[in-house]
Amino acid sequence: MAQNEKGFPWKHVFGFLLSIILTLLAVWIAFSTDLPTNTIITLIVVLAFCQAFIQLLLFMHMKEGESGSWQATMIYYGIYIAIVIVAGSIWVMSLGHQHHY
Repeated sequence: MAQNEKGFPWKHVFGFLLSIILTLLAVWIAFSTDLPTNTIITLIVVLAFCQAFIQLLLFMHMKEGESGSWQATMIYYGIYIAIVIVAGSIWVMSLGHQHHY
């Protein structure tokens, strides 16, 4: 099937259903389990990253077209910057609690 042909968007339906399942799973973990709070938060974060990856691949068409690798590189760079900012902020704030003036 060629890229230009119109048809039923099965990839989008699959991605939508998978996103709903991941969301419901996160809600179930949060409200219906007796897991420790740290475990619940960790599982929800993991499910959120899985859902973001699905969104990027199926709805944002990250790997499709000529600029797919460029888009992926920019997304990875954005993730790196976000991690550096969050980790740096946590590091700076934790140092502030160690030094009481």
